[in-house]
Amino acid sequence: MDQVSTLDPDSAAVARFTALLAGEGRALLDEVRDTDPARELAVATRLRRTHPADLVSAALGQARLRQRAAVKFGADAARMFFTPDGVEQATRTSVAEYRAGRMRELGIGSVADLCCGIGGDAIALARAGIRVLAVDRDPLTCAVARANAVALGLDTLIEVRQAEVTEVGTDGYDAVFVDPARRGGRGRIFDPEAYSPPLSWAVGAARAAGLGALKIAPGVPHEAVPEGVETEWISDRGELKEAVLWFGTGAPDSRRSTLLPGAESLWSPLDGMPPDPAVRPVGRYLYEPDPAVIRARLVATVAEQVSGGLLDATIAYVTSDVLRGTPFATAYEVTDHLPFSVKRLKALLRERGVGTLTVKKRGSAVEPEELRRKVKPVGPHSATVFLTRVAGAPTMLIGRPARPE
Repeated sequence: MDQVSTLDPDSAAVARFTALLAGEGRALLDEVRDTDPARELAVATRLRRTHPADLVSAALGQARLRQRAAVKFGADAARMFFTPDGVEQATRTSVAEYRAGRMRELGIGSVADLCCGIGGDAIALARAGIRVLAVDRDPLTCAVARANAVALGLDTLIEVRQAEVTEVGTDGYDAVFVDPARRGGRGRIFDPEAYSPPLSWAVGAARAAGLGALKIAPGVPHEAVPEGVETEWISDRGELKEAVLWFGTGAPDSRRSTLLPGAESLWSPLDGMPPDPAVRPVGRYLYEPDPAVIRARLVATVAEQVSGGLLDATIAYVTSDVLRGTPFATAYEVTDHLPFSVKRLKALLRERGVGTLTVKKRGSAVEPEELRRKVKPVGPHSATVFLTRVAGAPTMLIGRPARPE
């Protein structure tokens, strides 16, 4: 029996990972770096003839994780180390860098990063010149975070500590950042008080620090947001990524939506939120607000920007007779406005030779893939169909992207 197999599960996992950081493990990582998943079994069989089986498995596992992580971490992924949960739950680099930039602008020089995971946020903070205490309770996760700090040359700014975050003192730090675990054995956790640690504890830690940021699920109920915070919803290239509760920034209770990569923001104090736009007939243009704008309940601000109104009182589609540029919504020129009918849509698409059909929906029970199968688009042209409601009636709007000069 080898030494690793006699250790407790946590220690054994750390030992297997640590072996990758030594000479033989490093060499294996380099050798399997670009392994095609289809050839993984053959590669593993060959390497196990000359290397320990556990080490080969660990190296191939890291190669797979690095390939997955490239979406979030870009070129850094090839040098970093991961766990399966770490890849899944880590903050995308663009979002982490934006948040770290805000902290730097607030004059923060040191941060206690509680629930640090594999260190994605700590890395962004350190690259912004901020000293970081990165804390997690899981031994393997801490080992991976420490290895990432070394791999990226940031270990002089990042101290990794294994501990229960609720037991760590943060008095020596300018701010705290908390990213509670929002997944359990049964998947996503929707109740903020079921986060680990609970949202109420994280709020208390942020208030005690004076300056703080709490990362929460973007679908958090507005009524669960505590008083005295700025709540920011962040999207990256049109995909909603997270919400952050900011404490101690000097802003009143407010809502902000931020769109990356350009860091364009809409902001409104809670006591100055614009009223809901009026419902109006379908105009020449339809505007699809960014999901961060919708979650921040700032659709009315977009409607003001484009002199528009809503298609329906319960749906976040804005319509207008004018085309105006705004980073907070995508504009489409409406070519057809029809009652919902699969048969009618199929005939229209065939007549126009539409083979590439983008289906968007709000307020419709029809599934996009199901609709595509039924209409069977064929042809050289493209179109977008919006399945929605207009004044309560199921409606199809056909359109094409419209870009202001």
